[in-house]
Amino acid sequence: MSGRPASAVLPRSLRARLGLLAVLAAPVVAVLGVLYAGHGEPGRADRWIVPPTADSVRPPWRRVALAMDFLGEPAGALMLVAALVTGCLLLRRPRAAVLVVAGAATTVGAATMLKHLVGRTIHGEGNLSYPSGHTAFLTALALAVALPEAGRRGLGRAAGTSLVLAAALVAGAAMGWAQVALGAHYPTDALGGWCTALVVTPATAWLVDRTADRVAGRPVGRRPGSGSSDRR
Repeated sequence: MSGRPASAVLPRSLRARLGLLAVLAAPVVAVLGVLYAGHGEPGRADRWIVPPTADSVRPPWRRVALAMDFLGEPAGALMLVAALVTGCLLLRRPRAAVLVVAGAATTVGAATMLKHLVGRTIHGEGNLSYPSGHTAFLTALALAVALPEAGRRGLGRAAGTSLVLAAALVAGAAMGWAQVALGAHYPTDALGGWCTALVVTPATAWLVDRTADRVAGRPVGRRPGSGSSDRR
């Protein structure tokens, strides 16, 4: 094949832009976490967007919200991850399959850790809410699919960034809406979950590439079949 690493899940052309995006997203996660640490009520921004209740959406949209919510529950998440991994393996993209699992696991793990650190609750003690793990999970999966696809299609910086951001926005907005509509999270929880995925998933993709290249015995970042004189 031609110019780019055939199996890389983090396109080299997008690394700088995604790194900048992560640098911008990380302070959002941190600032929101500090602002709402230990709180059990919606903040001013939450009330401005929508007063969170347990019954703020009616049929047929409630069914849509419940279906979205199911995708973030253990059974639904397992089914979704299994389907994506199977698809990657059938298309002979094992590194992408690894990213689906690793990206989801590390992002959800980070969100869970942050929940215990921040201690924000909704609907009583014990219901930790910040950041939204459901929103982080689905955004991570969208990124895990979009990143390798941008590389496989050989998209440039602008087109590749647009594809990745569009996938993240659609997934994050859909799940965030469902969580707020069902009263499971505040809007700022959904934003925090989305930003958590923007920080963690691209970093995980970079680690997957580095690890896979080392296991394959290739210099990190070197194209398969390229000689030592190739320094592009």
